[in-house]
Amino acid sequence: MTQPQRPAEPSTPELMTQLSEQTSRLVRDELKLARAELTAKTKQGGMGAGYFGAGGILAWFGFAALVTTAILALALVLPAWGAALIVTVVLFVAAGVAALLGKKKFENLTPTPERTKDNVHRDVEEVKEHSRHDHA
Repeated sequence: MTQPQRPAEPSTPELMTQLSEQTSRLVRDELKLARAELTAKTKQGGMGAGYFGAGGILAWFGFAALVTTAILALALVLPAWGAALIVTVVLFVAAGVAALLGKKKFENLTPTPERTKDNVHRDVEEVKEHSRHDHA
């Protein structure tokens, strides 16, 4: 009866090659994750900036309408000032809504790729844990 042969232990050079390959793969994967996270955060920041920009433009038009309202109210020639005042109020309300939407988008935005940071931290802890077990 023959005993089953134990697989040969990998040599030190083989282990070093595996370590190099796995480390390279790990770094590439973490960089891909960081890129994906930063792309998503950039998109969210762009949308927030767009809402702030829309709020600014609408506020500018609101100011122009307010000036028009003041001119028409002072003239008191026609009741058109009432219509101009209504337009002014609507534009300022729209500007406020757009600015609040922009603010909300920016509040949830952090520049740190959190998942990547957590993954790298876990990877470092895993390597430390294995090195402790290998030396024990």
